[in-house]
Amino acid sequence: MAIQVTDTLSIDEDEITETFIRAGGPGGQNVNKVATAVQLRFDVRHSPSLPTPVRRRLEARAGSKLTKEGVIVITANRKRTQDANRRDALDRLTTMIAEAAIAPKTRVPTRPSRAARQRRMDKKTQRSSVKRTRGRVRGDD
Repeated sequence: MAIQVTDTLSIDEDEITETFIRAGGPGGQNVNKVATAVQLRFDVRHSPSLPTPVRRRLEARAGSKLTKEGVIVITANRKRTQDANRRDALDRLTTMIAEAAIAPKTRVPTRPSRAARQRRMDKKTQRSSVKRTRGRVRGDD
């Protein structure tokens, strides 16, 4: 089954590996017995679902979550139940991929208008005259 990330992008569930580990934090006596934390792994470099530009942006966006082998590792232990942590980890991964799927806007360089250049020069002239009038006051001795 495929996980829908955006309208045009989806990843296959087989590309995601989940391992369950014991989590610290609240949970009482249950915390030492039940593996509620989820460690989700997604191989970015070898994923057939991702186009090359999305893959590059995702690797750049992942930061410390990306291993040297190109695998994103997300550990979710915020919630108390295993199912809630699975959903949390999957949501974080899909959000990260969706953000990487948005291509950045290219900057179109513009030039200042003639009026803007003139305003700038007028301000510079005004400021220069203010500074020119500063100084010692001369007496008529």
